[in-house]
Amino acid sequence: MTIKEQQDAIISDFEMFTDWMDKYEYIIQLGKDLPIIEEQYKTDDNLIRGCQSKVWLHADYKDGKLFFSADSDALITKGLVSLVIQALNGQPAKDIAEAELYFIEKIGLRSHLSPTRSNGLLAMIKQIKLYAVAYQLKSSQN
Repeated sequence: MTIKEQQDAIISDFEMFTDWMDKYEYIIQLGKDLPIIEEQYKTDDNLIRGCQSKVWLHADYKDGKLFFSADSDALITKGLVSLVIQALNGQPAKDIAEAELYFIEKIGLRSHLSPTRSNGLLAMIKQIKLYAVAYQLKSSQN
């Protein structure tokens, strides 16, 4: 699936819920279902700066595509990083670097997050895009 298709699937999933408490429960469940980052990657280098909670994000580059694993010490934050990973995981670095993540606005997430959580979400996206740019440059030099 493309990034657009993944985002459209996320939007479709959220359309099933009319109440924001149900949406939060779903986000928390996504966090619980997120494959845990290997303990060796829970380092300061993989901590996302700008998040109030601790969020670790690791990227692997295989066959021209980026694969992410993550963890957080806060359930809702873990769910948020899970959503972003769901939209971008397994995609080419160039596509990730250029992606516009419209699903955040479409599911109403931006207006339902506290300013600190919203900043944390932006920091996660920024870090993923930085990984994508770095891997793009690295692969163009090979």
